[in-house]
Amino acid sequence: MNSRPDAPPDDVPPDDPLDDRYADFVGLLARHDQAVRRFVRALLPTGDGVDDVMQETALECWRKYDQFSDTATEVDGEFTRWACVIARYKALSWQRDRARDRLVFRESVIEQLAASAELRLDRGDHEREAIERCLDQLPADQRRLLLSVHSPGESVARIASETGQRARKLYSVVQSLRKLLLRCVESRLASESSHG
Repeated sequence: MNSRPDAPPDDVPPDDPLDDRYADFVGLLARHDQAVRRFVRALLPTGDGVDDVMQETALECWRKYDQFSDTATEVDGEFTRWACVIARYKALSWQRDRARDRLVFRESVIEQLAASAELRLDRGDHEREAIERCLDQLPADQRRLLLSVHSPGESVARIASETGQRARKLYSVVQSLRKLLLRCVESRLASESSHG
């Protein structure tokens, strides 16, 4: 018998597929936690129940993870939507349990808020995809310069030092690249909305 509490049980083989599934699930949950949390926050009148609903959502997602992983084609892209559907029901349940509180939304309001939050999720996905495609169109040195202000360990000053250019000039180039990126993203989003 194992005496350490953190050691796996003696009857579980070392390469248990449950461990792999759990690791996959935890990775997805960690990557998409903030998106699901924003969704839940949009459904509740105050921040009081967000942690409770998130905990209940995570537990229910794990219970139903087999159903999700069997049907999902793009696991990463579909996880947020799937988890938000579960979160919607958990938020409704949390609200029902506190129905005596006058700060609780009616179910119809929760449904409207959920629909609005789902639209924002979709819009965010489209915006992210447009940004990635527009960044891919830039030459590597311009992309690096543009992203340097947001990347740990990178900076305009560092690039200026490496290339022998003045940092002030590179900051000006960054501003121009931002405008170019914004026009590209706006154009892609407008094209997507007109097609569909």
